[in-house]
Formats: sequence, structure tokens, C-alpha cells
Amino acid sequence: MIHMNMINMNFLRGSLIALLLFNSSAGFSAGDKPVQQLKAFLQSSKSLTADFKQVLINEAGNPMQSSTGVFYLQRPGKFRWDYLKPFQQQIISNAGKVWFYDTDLEQVTIKKLDESVGSTPALLLSGDVSLEENYNMEDQGVDGDLQWIKLVPKNQESSFKYVLIGLDKGSLGGMELSDNFGQLTRIYFSNVKLNPFIKPGLFEFETPKGADVFSE
Repeated sequence: MIHMNMINMNFLRGSLIALLLFNSSAGFSAGDKPVQQLKAFLQSSKSLTADFKQVLINEAGNPMQSSTGVFYLQRPGKFRWDYLKPFQQQIISNAGKVWFYDTDLEQVTIKKLDESVGSTPALLLSGDVSLEENYNMEDQGVDGDLQWIKLVPKNQESSFKYVLIGLDKGSLGGMELSDNFGQLTRIYFSNVKLNPFIKPGLFEFETPKGADVFSE
């Protein structure tokens, strides 16, 4: 069985791109091209909550592991993944650090933000970044009722090959990430809420008693 910590570490390197760019219909016009919609979303995204289903796909195209949970985002630089099933895990980012807490292992791993998600996603978290300077963007057409856009990082040292973003009538619908480890991850979003009030304490991590702590 593949442990959730390995899946989440690889997935985080690219998933933040989608969550920072596509979480709003604000500024959306039916006549806008997908790349234009992307730029409007980046400007309007301040906070976000959503339910998610994450699926790991093997080389044969078959699902290997799926998980569900809740995601929270507060720009700049704050996010939280609460994985609920089949394993419980928390991933919290604040003040330039990311905390990974595995409930089953009672283990906490602390990383710097740029080390855990890559330099370009970290820049996106910190504020507005020119998409043209950091990505090659391609419209992929409509598939499964979603309008897809492909983002390929120009930085050859990036830890992922590409990210596909799926838009559902101007709102975040899905994402596919291909990383440099040969792993393909798909994520589906539901109950997406733009710019809700999120209590600041949600992004504060307190180490549970008895947990082992590893800092990298």
C-alpha cells in the first residue's frame, strides 16, 4: 500500500498553481479565452475553501490510491489540506514553512515552503507573478464538460512536467499533475467557495503531545 505522505509530498509540488489561479468566477466573461480567465482568477483570489478528491494514477492509467478531504487557502502564503479518508493527515503552510502531520505515524515534518512546493509555486503564493514569464500556456479544449488549460513551467529545474487545469463555467473543477517522478495525480473539487472568511487560527499548527518532530 502506498502511504499518503509520499503521495501528498509529490502532489503539493504542483497543486498550488491550480488553487491559486482557478478559484473564482469573478471577472469571468463567457467570451474570454481560457488564458484570459486564468489571469482574472489570479487577481481575484484572496481566500478559498473546497472539498476535494485526490486520485493517484499508475503508468497503466489505473487508479492506485484515492483520498478525500477539505482544502483552505488564504493569500499570501497560507494554506491547509485536511486529508480525512482513508488516512488522516494535515498539511499546513504559514510564515514560509509547511507542517506535515501524519496522524497514524504520530509524526510531524517541517519544511521551508520553497523546498516543499518548488520555487515557482512559492512565488505564486507570495503575490502576483507574470504567467508569461513562468509558464508556457496552451488551451486544451473541452473534455468532460471542463475547459482545460495546460501550464508547462519554463524553469527546467521545476519538480513537475505540467499541470492541467479544468474550468467549469468559470469556476475550479479539476486538475491533473504530472511530476518528474513519473507520477500522475488527478484532483476533483466540489463546494468551492471564493473569498470566505477563514479564522487565522486555522493556519496555526500546534504539535500534538507525543508526536515525533523532524525539521528539514
